[in-house]
Amino acid sequence: MSWLVTGAGGMLGRDVAARLAAEGVPAVAVTRADLDITDPDAVRSCLAAHRPAVVVNCAAWTDVDGAEDREAAALAVNGTGARNVAEACKESGAVLLHMSTDYVFAGDATLPYAEDAPTAPRSAYGRTKLAGERAVLELLPETGHVVRTAWLYGAGGPNFVRTMIRLEAARDTLDVVDDQIGQPTWSADLADLLVRLGQAAVAGTVPAGVHHGTSRGETTWYGFTREIFRLLGADADRVRPTDSGAFARPAPRPSYSVLGHEGWRDTGIEPLRDWREALVEAFPALMEAERGTGATGR
Repeated sequence: MSWLVTGAGGMLGRDVAARLAAEGVPAVAVTRADLDITDPDAVRSCLAAHRPAVVVNCAAWTDVDGAEDREAAALAVNGTGARNVAEACKESGAVLLHMSTDYVFAGDATLPYAEDAPTAPRSAYGRTKLAGERAVLELLPETGHVVRTAWLYGAGGPNFVRTMIRLEAARDTLDVVDDQIGQPTWSADLADLLVRLGQAAVAGTVPAGVHHGTSRGETTWYGFTREIFRLLGADADRVRPTDSGAFARPAPRPSYSVLGHEGWRDTGIEPLRDWREALVEAFPALMEAERGTGATGR
């Protein structure tokens, strides 16, 4: 059973490719330079050449703020690009695991968003990702799997944890927002979940549809940073709480990004562990990555 990973130059794509290699699963990992998913002919040719049983689409426009000024460009990747991949999977019979985001929701809830909760994106990025979700679910009702994630971090790319590790050494104090709630999620943990999901999808033991790939538990960016400082052996009181108004951004940030995991109940697949447990295991690789050794996960 061969796999194809798109967007393999990114943080999650690297970890998915590494996880497949660790399990001895034949896989082809293509970066943006190898495959532009906005080109339908290129996508079709790629799948025809490699004939994968499973495609993991990690290719995406991820510049949340940039999408506000360039929504058409973001949509070309996140919406039309996802449709191109889904159409090629439909033609070839491949299972598709397509990555999406908490930004498809309004972000104003008080309880975790269920997989079937109404979507209402408030940003251009969220709108473009929702377009991709809809294309996958429309074209692949039996073999399309949308996996939403949030607050992703890992050793293989820039992210919040690596930034805080760097800033702890550079600043006496840090002001971090305490009015946005979410689920820090390690990309290596998510990669493992995706591999298990793909295997189950091919075996026919998990239905197509929407899944939530985030860690258990919840915290704020402020609480997350205090835990990072604790693991660094630094004084967590150097982290000071503030509100979102202190960091104005072009795209609105969800105040509540917690995703529910009830959909995994009948699949036989265990949801991701608590975010604190994952962060402890991930931390050595994150530290090494900041020191320039290039560690990329487990």
